[in-house]
Amino acid sequence: MEFDCEGVRRLLGKYKFRDLTVEELKNVNMYFPHFRYSMDTYVFKDTSQKDLLNFTGTIPVMYQGNTYNIPIRFWILDSHPFAPPICFLKPTANMEISVGKHVDAKGRIYLPYLQNWSHPKSVIVGLIKEMIAKFQEELPLYSVPSSNEAQQVDLLAYIAKITEGVSDINSRGWTNHENKIPNKITVVGSGDLGIACTLAISAKGIADKLLLLDLSDGTNQGTMDLDIFNLPNVEISKDLSASAHSKVVIFTANSLGGFESYLHAVQSNVDMFRTLVPALGHYNQHAVFLVASQPVEIMSYVTWKLSTFPANRVIGIGCNLDSQRLQYIIMNVLKAQTSGKKVWVVGEQGENKEPWNC
Repeated sequence: MEFDCEGVRRLLGKYKFRDLTVEELKNVNMYFPHFRYSMDTYVFKDTSQKDLLNFTGTIPVMYQGNTYNIPIRFWILDSHPFAPPICFLKPTANMEISVGKHVDAKGRIYLPYLQNWSHPKSVIVGLIKEMIAKFQEELPLYSVPSSNEAQQVDLLAYIAKITEGVSDINSRGWTNHENKIPNKITVVGSGDLGIACTLAISAKGIADKLLLLDLSDGTNQGTMDLDIFNLPNVEISKDLSASAHSKVVIFTANSLGGFESYLHAVQSNVDMFRTLVPALGHYNQHAVFLVASQPVEIMSYVTWKLSTFPANRVIGIGCNLDSQRLQYIIMNVLKAQTSGKKVWVVGEQGENKEPWNC
């Protein structure tokens, strides 16, 4: 693939050392011309965000006589080339991460080359070559047996039972029998709906572990009351990373109420989700997202777009991504073009309302 030098240069408009970065990426393209470049939002551990250039593709790794194409993703910091890239595996649906000395459970890659990064000695091509060498010693991914597709069907059935209010669910019914991974559910938001959801799930015994993400300022009466019950297997946390490896993430957080207009309230919810969804998607790459935040159709669509999950893994309570109502919103209400642009919300009768950011 021909390297779009000017296109990449435009993407790097806010980078401190744009010309140096472009020259290095041109060199990367000579060795790995199949990489695809884009500008996306990266969520750091402290939940802060920054729009960064990233590129994805595969690198060939020879392991035990066979060649494997390992999918990877590089995030280029705006201080590059004086700071090293942030590197992740990007496993497909039929791959699982093999945690080792160079890869953690979230797929982040750690190498001596990154730790000792020093410009101009260190370059991305050199980093990739070391990555290939290390992965030849310890393959970072393995194939998931086809039976996991049946497990995915079971998981969606499990979600359906939760949303239908079934109380006689076998809480051990959906488990990875090879690795004994427990059913973990995360409830996002500690308002009345989040507390009620936590109590209902705990009472039904449908989770081995239940996490309530408290987004309040620490004075929430609901979580104080919840502490009194001392419910088994229930944890309250403000740390998004505590949700890692959840099977289900339920969004109950809302900003509705106390705003001068309905659209301001919706915009506040969208702004909140722009922080929450990418981070929770990063920590729970194989989860199903269940959306109860209002308005459900809009927030389900926003969650789907921000998570990049397939449509069958973002479920709105009372709607779904194939509903006629949501199709109406997508096609006629949310005139979204690119992230950060104004989105005109059009009423049922076609009148224009004020814009909000998606």
